[in-house]
Amino acid sequence: MHRIMLREVIIDAPAKAFDAVTAFWSGALAATPHPVPDEPFTALRDAASLPHVATQDIGDDPTPRYHLDIETDDLEAEIARLEGLGATVRTRYDDYAVMADPVGLVFCLLPPVSEEFEARAKTV
Repeated sequence: MHRIMLREVIIDAPAKAFDAVTAFWSGALAATPHPVPDEPFTALRDAASLPHVATQDIGDDPTPRYHLDIETDDLEAEIARLEGLGATVRTRYDDYAVMADPVGLVFCLLPPVSEEFEARAKTV
């Protein structure tokens, strides 16, 4: 048994539209944008939302989309569990994985880093 928790909703935006998308979602969610140093992310702090929300610069990829970040305290077990539900691994890194659901929607599995994990994660 291990634990999981939806950590974040990521709004992926092509580089050409990134500033406009960040400005839009910051305004739409009454949030303050905070670029993450040395990362392609801008955290939308104090957003009117329960999960964390961020924008991500996806470079030259022209496909805007949303993706979910799911925290887990056992990456290998969660990959196996989700593969059993029909997901596939798109890219595997040392400490996280990019996966796709059965229809191809992308999401990420990450180690726990949020303050809420201990209190809100569910055992699966």
